[in-house]
Parts: sequence; C-alpha cells; structure tokens
Amino acid sequence: MILKNFCLSLFLVFYAFSLNAEELKASDQNTEFNLYTGMFDFSDDGKRSTLVGIQHQNESLNRDTFLGNLSPVTGALITSDNASYIYTGVQAQYKIGALNITPSFTPGLYHEGDGKDLGHMLEFKSEVQLSLDLSQSSELGFSYNHISNASLGDKNPGANSYMFNFLKNF
Repeated sequence: MILKNFCLSLFLVFYAFSLNAEELKASDQNTEFNLYTGMFDFSDDGKRSTLVGIQHQNESLNRDTFLGNLSPVTGALITSDNASYIYTGVQAQYKIGALNITPSFTPGLYHEGDGKDLGHMLEFKSEVQLSLDLSQSSELGFSYNHISNASLGDKNPGANSYMFNFLKNF
C-alpha cells in the first residue's frame, strides 16, 4: 500500500510540472527524468514483486553515432521484496513521429534483499521502451527488460520485468 501511494504521489508531482511544460523552450530542457513502476520478474511465480524506480538522462550529453542518438543514463529501482538495483549505462533513442523507441544497456549493482537471488552482485540490464509524446516535454510509455549476470556467478537465473513509464524533461 505504501509503494502504491508513493508511486501515485510521484506521478502527481510530475504531472503538475507538465502543466507548465508548454512555456518551456525545447532547447532549455536538457534533463529527463523517467519515473516507472511495474512488475519485477513477472515470469517467476515464486519471486515476482512490484517495483518502483527512477532514471535520469542528461540530454546535453547526447551524441549522434552510426547507431543513432546515444546518451548516458543512470537510475535505481527497488522492489516490494527490498531487492534493489542501481545502474548506469547508455541508451539510444529513435523517433517515429510521436512514437519513441528507446533501447538501453546498463550494467549495475544488485542487492537481493528478501527478493530473488540473481547469482552475482554485478548484473546487466537490457531494456526496450516504447513511449508516446504527451506534450513537448513529457511522454508516457511501456518498457520491458531482462537483468542477467552473463554467467559471472555460479548461477544465472535472470529476471524479466515490465514497467509503465512517465518521462519528463526539465
């Protein structure tokens, strides 16, 4: 219940900021926050749990490459079982009209808490996010990720998760 109230409160704060978003110029918005919630390890009936997380992207660090527009991202998530993951990595962004396709790769540190043992402290998250522009400075999306230790540990069960995302540029 506390997790749901926390998520709702954060969403309302981000939504309130988006009401004045049209007054901002796109060139003045170089920081993006992604607030998300969803289901951690939804494919494991015994260890699935809700999650909440936040991610930051500094758009002034974007670089156009042969892979598309790349930028660094940093974030953290926590589950209702007190498992946590902090990460930093890179994401690409592809725009097709109002649709945004954002794949990312982020190595990070995982702590199992009372949740699933993923086999190692160092884990790698591969993710794809689909989002729609709500306004010039906010998006609503859905993402899917897989967290795995690439067989660095004695075991590598991995975790598949889905999230609903609210992205806001400041």
